Amino acid sequence: MLELTDTAPIPFREPVRSLVWLRGTLRPVPHHAERVIATEIAGHHPHPALLDVGHGSSLLRLVIASAVVADASGAEPVSKEDLRDAEPDPFWEMEASWLQHLDSDHPDVIDRLAQKLPVSMRQGRIRPLALDRFGLTLRIEIPDGDRDVRLPFNAPVADVNDLSRAVRLLMGCPFLNGLRARH
Repeated sequence: MLELTDTAPIPFREPVRSLVWLRGTLRPVPHHAERVIATEIAGHHPHPALLDVGHGSSLLRLVIASAVVADASGAEPVSKEDLRDAEPDPFWEMEASWLQHLDSDHPDVIDRLAQKLPVSMRQGRIRPLALDRFGLTLRIEIPDGDRDVRLPFNAPVADVNDLSRAVRLLMGCPFLNGLRARH
């Protein structure tokens, strides 16, 4: 069993956003393929430990039998096919810096987004927790616990320009809403 922890890029009382459990069987990668695979991995995600593969370290492959994803809304199994076919979110590399920037430099944006929440949830500290192509998640920290609230975009976004427009629409920016109504 391999447990992966998704930790928020900004400090929270409870920094864990989600957990993924992968259950399966570990198998050794054939020695003749280790360096080739390590080089391919390093091309996408360089790490000094990859230099040791084939020179004292070995690669293992996890053959997944089942997967479960858990977050504040609950836990759900994910099929092996869906896991295999999943594409990385277009914002995975910039999410941490974007959330940190939003949290530290744009309280006005957070305040506008908070207006989308029910009045009963606008108490406590409201901060950005997660971002993906489908929406933005806010965390509300109050003395008796935390609540995560998802603000979905009208449509999936694919790039920074789409993201900027989607966030402005979520905020209720009258200029963009006016432009949208005219087209």
